[in-house]
Amino acid sequence: MEAVKISIFVTMTTISAPAYKGSFVEVFENAAMYGYAINIWTEKGNAVIMSEEEYQNIMETLHIASIPKMKEKIIEGLNTPLSECLSEEEVNF
Repeated sequence: MEAVKISIFVTMTTISAPAYKGSFVEVFENAAMYGYAINIWTEKGNAVIMSEEEYQNIMETLHIASIPKMKEKIIEGLNTPLSECLSEEEVNF
């Protein structure tokens, strides 16, 4: 089975805690509206703020990845030529 490389680009902004204090509403809105992940750093550690939708997507991905053999099935599907797939009209939901 040939390996498939999947790349994910995530927009991540980093700001300091003092800068965050002055603009927290804007930070939350940017995370929620545009899917930005914001890394807030302090001397004691960092935290990341992201939209609820992004968080739910990550949780779903982790859940799917935890199912035995699911990764292999997904890769197999990605490697299947379109000529071997059902057309949209043939799929019944």
